[in-house]
Amino acid sequence: MRGKAKTISLPRGLIIDLMRASMGVPFVSLSRSLNIRPLLDARTGAMAPAGWAAIFVKAFALVARDEPALRTVYAKWPWPMLYELPKSVASVAIARVEDGEECVLFQRIAGPEAMALAEIDAEIRRAKTTPIDEIPMFRKIMRATRLPLPLRRLSWAMGLNFGRQRGNWFGSFAVSSVAAYGGGELHPITPGPFIVSYGVVGPDQTIHVVIRWDHRVTDAAPIARVLTRLEQALNTEIAAELRAAGPKPVRAVRT
Repeated sequence: MRGKAKTISLPRGLIIDLMRASMGVPFVSLSRSLNIRPLLDARTGAMAPAGWAAIFVKAFALVARDEPALRTVYAKWPWPMLYELPKSVASVAIARVEDGEECVLFQRIAGPEAMALAEIDAEIRRAKTTPIDEIPMFRKIMRATRLPLPLRRLSWAMGLNFGRQRGNWFGSFAVSSVAAYGGGELHPITPGPFIVSYGVVGPDQTIHVVIRWDHRVTDAAPIARVLTRLEQALNTEIAAELRAAGPKPVRAVRT
């Protein structure tokens, strides 16, 4: 059957490189429905509630602040090791349309545990709408993707295999979801070491969360505890910050 050859765009080339970099990572998954009733109450009453991506970025980073394993990456150079980062670095999947093509780029947010929720949300929203050339991380990604194949492979190898550079390029955890498009249990692939995905809020006020992780870094029992702690963080620290931001204005009702 005769078809039509299509040029691989830079954003699609990025995903191709990302999938190649993710090959061989021994991922394991754990999913659970979290009861988030207190968070939903706080978010419903907030004047300008943060988006779900920002909420999960900060909540996971808060848990990682007290769980060093969640800030640990597997590095191969100069010898195989586990490398603990001093703070979390989130890599958030951003869905965009560039030149008529749907694509995904990744925004880096360093130290989200120490940032205001509104600030994280603003960074994510800016990454969705601002031209690529005006987002430093996007410029960095596109510059690497334009390199000739041998140099591109080398840059990816350096970013993946040195512990310090791993945090600069790929972060300590990623957040990706299709909840804005109707949900579904997404099991995304990245080089890791941790990937958080969430679904839509159910009628029983629960939200389904999936954590995928590099089994070289930690095991299932700690991740099960992390999901419990994540539920707590959502319903306490995150809910409290939403309440502190101020309630929705009450409209006067004329009689």
